Parts: sequence; structure tokens; C-alpha cells
Amino acid sequence: MNISEAESPYGIMAKTCGCVDKKRKVTYSLIDSYHSLCHDKKDLILGQIEACQRLAKYTAKYGRDEVDRQAIENEIDELKMVLDLIQ
Repeated sequence: MNISEAESPYGIMAKTCGCVDKKRKVTYSLIDSYHSLCHDKKDLILGQIEACQRLAKYTAKYGRDEVDRQAIENEIDELKMVLDLIQ
């Protein structure tokens, strides 16, 4: 019998949305995982920060829009502030 692990190594995926005229936002998608019911607020915020950092890396690598980069950096700053408040 072959058993494979189908769970993604990342729990949350981030992407930017919105048009150039309006404020860009970062949205999140929870990736199906076996332990999705075990996450608390701190775990979710840490996952969002990690997802934003990955998105920022790909944005810089592929030379994406400056507006996207700024939106991602603002989101990371806000998430870190919220993390400090709940600890």
C-alpha cells in the first residue's frame, strides 16, 4: 500500500486584490489541512504573516507592481501589531 501526504506545508495562502484606482488589499485562503480545527488566533496571525512574507518575496522576484508591494508591507506591519496586542 502506498500512502502519500496530501497536506500542504503552508496553512494559508495570501494574494492581493483590488484595482489600481482603489486601495489594494491582501486576501487569504486557508489551505485544507488535517489539523485546521486546532488553530487559535495566534496561529492564524502567524500563518498570515508567513503567507505575506512569501507573497512579498515573489512580488520582488517577479518585479510586480509597487502598489502590491506597499499593500503587502502595510499588511505585515498591521499583523505584527495585532500579534503584539494579543500576546
